[in-house]
Amino acid sequence: MARREDKTDPKETALAATRCLNPHPEQVHDQGFLASEFFDARDLVQVKYEMVRRVKADGAAVTEAAAAFGYSRPSYYQAAAALEASGLEGLVPARPGPRGASKLTEEVLAWAEEQLAADPALRPAQLPDRIEEAFGVRVHPRSAERALARRRERHSKSRHASDSLRSSAAELTGWLLPGGLGDLPSSDASRLTAEAFACGGC
Repeated sequence: MARREDKTDPKETALAATRCLNPHPEQVHDQGFLASEFFDARDLVQVKYEMVRRVKADGAAVTEAAAAFGYSRPSYYQAAAALEASGLEGLVPARPGPRGASKLTEEVLAWAEEQLAADPALRPAQLPDRIEEAFGVRVHPRSAERALARRRERHSKSRHASDSLRSSAAELTGWLLPGGLGDLPSSDASRLTAEAFACGGC
């Protein structure tokens, strides 16, 4: 019985092993990829890089370039931002795993809070369009609302903890020095305040 010939492409295997295999190479219709063997539509990093280069260097429209490389406008902006931030390495897909609200980074959430503060009529559910325009990432309205609520809760707890520490320090300082700190030099007052914190477990 004849052995079946192994037709596995080494390059395709290598691309898959490094998470760089384009799952839809047939969707790449850019003329450069069709006309030259130098380009390989299976290479996800090369496809994304050339898509961004078409816009940044050649002046192509985002919608036109994204379509030619098999991507959407949001995907283009994600690739452009990743390339700007991390170079070619940023174009490699992340390892599979829990994603959660990874798009809603602290930077994005802080910016969103600023938008809400600047425009009282703006609702959290209206933020996704603005976030996409500013950061090139698309998030669900409910995800944005929940992430902002969690952020506010964390900050509220942090402020409460700080207030409690200041109150405790004042009480301990009064216990160590009933006459208060008002008449002491600032250096001595600072030293005694530090001692009051250190004595918290006395």
